[in-house]
Amino acid sequence: MDYISSRGQASGISAAEAIIKGIAPDGGLFVPEYIPRLTEDIFSVMEGWNYQERARHILACYLLDFTESEIKQCVEGAYNSKNFNDERIAPLVKLGDNKYILELWHGPTCAFKDMALQILPHLMSTSMNKTGESSEIVILVATSGDTGKAALEGFSDVPGTRIIVFYPEQGVSEVQKRQMMIQEGNNVYVAGVRGNFDDAQTGVKSIFSQEDYNQLLQQKQMRLSSANSINWGRLLPQIVYYISAYLDLRQGGSIKPGDKINIVVPTGNFGNILAAYYAGQMGLPVGKLICAANSNNVLTDFIKKGIYDRNRPFEKTISPSMDILISSNLERLLFEITDHDAGKVKAWMEELRSRGNYDVGPAVYQQVVDYFWSDYCSDEETIATIRKTWQEDHYLIDTHTAVAVNVYEKYLKSTGDHTLSVIASTASPFKFGSSVAQAVLPPEMMAGGNEFELLYRLEEFTGVRMPAAIRGLENRPILHKTICQVEDMQNTVSQFLNLE
Repeated sequence: MDYISSRGQASGISAAEAIIKGIAPDGGLFVPEYIPRLTEDIFSVMEGWNYQERARHILACYLLDFTESEIKQCVEGAYNSKNFNDERIAPLVKLGDNKYILELWHGPTCAFKDMALQILPHLMSTSMNKTGESSEIVILVATSGDTGKAALEGFSDVPGTRIIVFYPEQGVSEVQKRQMMIQEGNNVYVAGVRGNFDDAQTGVKSIFSQEDYNQLLQQKQMRLSSANSINWGRLLPQIVYYISAYLDLRQGGSIKPGDKINIVVPTGNFGNILAAYYAGQMGLPVGKLICAANSNNVLTDFIKKGIYDRNRPFEKTISPSMDILISSNLERLLFEITDHDAGKVKAWMEELRSRGNYDVGPAVYQQVVDYFWSDYCSDEETIATIRKTWQEDHYLIDTHTAVAVNVYEKYLKSTGDHTLSVIASTASPFKFGSSVAQAVLPPEMMAGGNEFELLYRLEEFTGVRMPAAIRGLENRPILHKTICQVEDMQNTVSQFLNLE
């Protein structure tokens, strides 16, 4: 299987090359030439497998230039008891007759990004060996909070790589920021950006597109790649956990073969829910993909109207990993539902760049609503949902998962569709402890506590144990203090790489 650019100017790219490059030379995103299908016979066999075995089979469907032993090595290097604190890797928790929570935060940084970013360094190293790549790979990342730490953790001290992470200085939680600022490793660099996530993401994309700068890097035996979900090697492992969740439900008797499930995903950059779309295209029986947004509801408006418009105020919310107005992975969806019409996709992306919006027209829009439903959740509703879920189910959720639960309830009220639904839980509640504490702690326990003190009070009050990766963060030495303006991001990269 080869990979092609969503903007039509690159084709015949192997999986290994696509993973190393990260983003296509024309600015598009790499997508597989076709989507492989899983038959019912295969589902029946996979039902008895563990997470690692399922991952090996699904990855092998797309990584045709990888050997079976190479894929096995990548999977076992990522999904093991050292990296994940639950042997099931992505366990399901039942919260009602037709509602299950898919916990995706049992990895080393307590966020769903670990599901892909624990395996991506293995995929990257294998790809470098397969292609004979001799240049040092410089991983360049913009993060809205969780990707940054997960990527730093995954690539720390990986031979032949360096990783540079940019995060919005005032746009992440204190736990997220501290996790990045304390990261150890001889090849890791972190910088806060005076701006929002879209500013950081646009800056990173600009660096990728600077031909002169990339030539300079090549002269220094370096080349850029990405660990954001614009990299196919980041997105592919996310397909696995939706298929695995479906198989767990079958194995446990909650559904029968062929029964459809709905999938609810809190999303900003559209990567996590796009992985669920790909799972559906592979044969997973999906009823509806429910896209849950916060007040930065650009995706909700698109799914409701067919017009993508980022020309709106940027909202800072208590679900900061979703504070995004330019959803990069939507480009892949548009490429798929237009039957790989790269001309249309390229035109829409140019309209987005030049005027900030585009209209996909009625035919394409109809395909969007055939698959997706969306609504959004305010900060006040988020707090209320955390409180309600704790009081009614004695289950603690973070702010992003609360957005998904709230939007799922709106979907039920709007449609009356009680199809069994899987809600993606994307982070431990302790990653956003001050907001979660506000929802569940009595007022006297909130008084006078900073964000880290509130974590311990939250643990004491709920009896839910704080993850080891978060405990004691406030006492770890800060190693990364760089702050830069958006326009100085390229210079910051040069300083980190000693190019000046």
